[in-house]
Amino acid sequence: MAYFSPLSPAGRNAKLAIFIFHRVLAAPDALRPDEPDIIRFERIVRFIRKAYVPMTVSEASGRLIDGSLPAAAACITFDDGYADNYTLAAPILAKWRVPATFFIATSYIEGGCMWNDSVIEAIRMASSGILELTSFGLGRHKLSDASSRHNACKTILQQLKYFSQEKRDSISFEIGKISGLPSDLAPMMTTKQLRALRKLGMELGAHTETHPILERVSDNQAEAEIRLSKEQLERILNETVTSFAYPNGRPNKDYSFRHAEMVRQAGFSVAVSTEQGIATSASDIFQLPRFTPWDTNIAKFALRSGLSLLRADGGFGASRPPSKNI
Repeated sequence: MAYFSPLSPAGRNAKLAIFIFHRVLAAPDALRPDEPDIIRFERIVRFIRKAYVPMTVSEASGRLIDGSLPAAAACITFDDGYADNYTLAAPILAKWRVPATFFIATSYIEGGCMWNDSVIEAIRMASSGILELTSFGLGRHKLSDASSRHNACKTILQQLKYFSQEKRDSISFEIGKISGLPSDLAPMMTTKQLRALRKLGMELGAHTETHPILERVSDNQAEAEIRLSKEQLERILNETVTSFAYPNGRPNKDYSFRHAEMVRQAGFSVAVSTEQGIATSASDIFQLPRFTPWDTNIAKFALRSGLSLLRADGGFGASRPPSKNI
């Protein structure tokens, strides 16, 4: 029996924990302290294997709806589509026989680089001293050690996140030029790697094409981003793609009920947000909450996981009319 079975019953009263990851690193990185390295990630996977019953998002959501979800059900999810998901995370998942769901921003397949990665790697490469970005409205940043570079990353990324997509991409490109960032930086998965993940029994879901904040683009663009990412993945995999993750994912800030309806109309069966929480039968199936495992100490991670199950309320949209009626 999974450790958390007493906290997360089976059937109609089931609770579903969905964990969010983005990257798994070969070694700890001071500029990416929230991303686990392979040692930390394996500890997390080993714990989840013992404490929960892991499954893919599509399977878990279907069983949540029909009342057949097992006790202590959980999903591991990865957003964006980084190559290290395949090269570093997948071997660990396979070793412990744990399935996972990978949400792919499809325009970055085959050599793409997301704007935030351009900024982080540019700051890593920049010469020590002052990084002058006042011409972009981003201030001046002292770069003297790993801590100051991390602080610069956090500040600049937060400032850029809610710029228009065009302005954000343009500025991140210019920051890369200032720092001498190579133009061939390509941290994302290839088509071959995506297909190999699927052969390992992993699920692939859509995460839009270019990872826009949906609430910041037109409805026509949002609808196209959602629909075209699904279609591209389906061409790559030669199968139906049923799960979706909202970029950035905060309800009523990064996306709205309007976008949840677009997801439903595009033919998806389930969608996940980044709202912190545990899914229940009361949850909106197109706005399932997730849980971010920030803790570096596995005991603290286990404690916080258990407390989340105790406090489960279904997340944003719970007990409201489902998205298909909006």
